[in-house]
Amino acid sequence: MCGRYILAQAAKAERALGIQRSRWDYPLSYRVLPTEQVPVAVLASGEREAAMMRWGLIPWWARGVPLAASTINATVERIATAPAYRDAWGRSQRCIFPMGGFYEPHLNADGSRDPYFVRVADSDVLGVAGLWDRTRRHDGSYVFSCTLITVPANRLLAEIHNAKQRMPAILAPADYATWLGGGQTQALALLKPWPDQGLVAWQVSRRVNSPKLPNDASLIAPLAG
Repeated sequence: MCGRYILAQAAKAERALGIQRSRWDYPLSYRVLPTEQVPVAVLASGEREAAMMRWGLIPWWARGVPLAASTINATVERIATAPAYRDAWGRSQRCIFPMGGFYEPHLNADGSRDPYFVRVADSDVLGVAGLWDRTRRHDGSYVFSCTLITVPANRLLAEIHNAKQRMPAILAPADYATWLGGGQTQALALLKPWPDQGLVAWQVSRRVNSPKLPNDASLIAPLAG
C-alpha cells in the first residue's frame, strides 16, 4: 500500500493536470499522512477542477463516519465490488492525485523496514488514479474524501515493496482526460503497472515515518552510505 507521499508544487500540478477552474491552496509537504486534506483534480461540468479532500474515503452511506478499515488505498481488483468503493466507481467519481513522488517500505530479513522514495524519471509531477465520494453528516454538513488506487507492482516496486508487491496506479498525462471523463471500460484499461524504466528510487531515512520530525526536503535525501 502507499501510505506516505509528497505533494507536487501547486503551480506545477495545475499546469501538469490542466486545471481549468479554482486554485489549490496547500503548503508543500514531503510527508502527506492518511486523513489529511489533500489536493485532487476532478471533473466538474466538463472542466478539470482543483479540490481538497480527506485522504481516506468515507462512502456516502457512512454518514460522515470513517470506516474501521483503512480506505486510503483501493486495489484495482476490488473497486467495482468492495462496499466502500463500488458506488464511487459506479458513478464515475474519479480523481487524480498530484504527487512529486511516494514512499514504499522494504521488509528486511530481521523484520525491520526501510523506506524508499520513488518518483517518475522525467517529470516533477506524477498523477495517480483515485476515487472520491461525498457523505453527509448527521448535522447536515458534508465530507468530501478520496482514495488512491493501487495495482500489482512492476519489477522495481516488487523488489522494494516486497511484502505487499503493490504500487500506485500512475497515469500517463495523455490519459488524464480518459480517466476523469471516459467510460468505465476505457478507465479500467488505464490501471496497470508503470514501466520499470520510467521510475527512479532510492533509500531514505526512517525519519519519514516520524510525524513529529521536520517535514522538509531532507526527507527525500538519499540515505548516506
